[in-house]
Amino acid sequence: MIAPMLAATPTPDFRSPAFLRAHIADTMAFYEGRCVDPSGGLFQFFKDDGSVYDARTRHLVSSTRYVFTHAMGWRHFGRPEWQATARHALAFVDQVHAQPGGGFAWVLDWSAGRAAVTDATNHCYGLAFVLLAHAHALLAGQADAAAGLERCWQLMEQRFWEPQHGLYADEATPDWVVGPYRGQNANMHACEAMMAAFRATQDRKYLERAIALADAVTARLAARSAELPGVVGACSALVWEHFGPDWSIDPDYNRGDRSNIFRPWGFQTGHQTEWTKLLLQLDRLCAAAGLAADPARLARARTLFDAAMRFGWDEANGGLVYGFAPDGTLYDGDKYHWVQAESLAAAAWLAEALERAGAPAAEVAGYWSWYERLWGYAWRHFVDHRYGAWYRILSPENAKLTDEKSPAGKVDYHDMGACYDVLAALEA
Repeated sequence: MIAPMLAATPTPDFRSPAFLRAHIADTMAFYEGRCVDPSGGLFQFFKDDGSVYDARTRHLVSSTRYVFTHAMGWRHFGRPEWQATARHALAFVDQVHAQPGGGFAWVLDWSAGRAAVTDATNHCYGLAFVLLAHAHALLAGQADAAAGLERCWQLMEQRFWEPQHGLYADEATPDWVVGPYRGQNANMHACEAMMAAFRATQDRKYLERAIALADAVTARLAARSAELPGVVGACSALVWEHFGPDWSIDPDYNRGDRSNIFRPWGFQTGHQTEWTKLLLQLDRLCAAAGLAADPARLARARTLFDAAMRFGWDEANGGLVYGFAPDGTLYDGDKYHWVQAESLAAAAWLAEALERAGAPAAEVAGYWSWYERLWGYAWRHFVDHRYGAWYRILSPENAKLTDEKSPAGKVDYHDMGACYDVLAALEA
């Protein structure tokens, strides 16, 4: 293992591009030399010290996110072995996760070069990351990823797109019977993937779809939060997670069940700020494409972020909680790595967007202050200064709850992604 380059003290300059790049390199060092499985794909389950605790399970989200981390690493650091790992990771997605019916297995058991499908459910969330993986592979110079990108677009279009609602359905059986559940999370990551696809191809259909998804979720669906029982005014325009087949709001889905990390109940602090970031990235992307600015995006981004800080910040212990109820009270006080990471990136994007818009200096400084506060908290509590990478989850009092640093879906995609997002906000 490569020793982390940055010590815990003194506190670094979190706005420095050199710091952000060094922290990405530190995080990549945790995975380097131990994540690639020569028989196929990459190992996905790591303890704090980097030891692999499950060598066989392959989750589609981790498989695709590895493409992102290594493709971005190659683009920013020029390490040819990272480009090769991105290609290795994408090959596993396209050759092993891919199923005869056109979908991608959600979970596989991989042993001695053989795969057994343990969960064949088709998730739009998973396809969004398949699309994202192909887009980033293409951006990293893998020309043959273009075909897989188009196939995934067509698959999502055929199986999940609901034009009457301007949104994607959520899941289907292995033989493509679409279930009744509808959720914003898959659409949020589809929006992210569509922007990446547009950057990779300059095909306007991807940008148009990203715009449609952002407007549908953060304007139309967010307005339905006013229908939630007991909702307070400051929460009535936030993004709720769960909906019925007609996209009517479902106030009770998974209420009381904190075990489903992909479909938790309540307002998710990190999803409000993730949408903040995506709305502002979309605005800049539209401007680069010659489209007229939409002032409503900045206003919505600010509303979402401000509410997330108001109801999500733990004044006693620091950090952002996982979720809060429609009346603004605490629902899930645990601290998750990705919530802090997405929120610090959102704060940077808000500060930059407001400065470009000519906002008063005090308003811009207020969001930079949140950026510093969030980074400072993460630096103290989430970043592992001994072994590298970020811890996954902490208690409300910031105690480590597990020694499983990277279970299914993590691979520090959010944590490194936040650093890249800040670099992009700074145009550094």
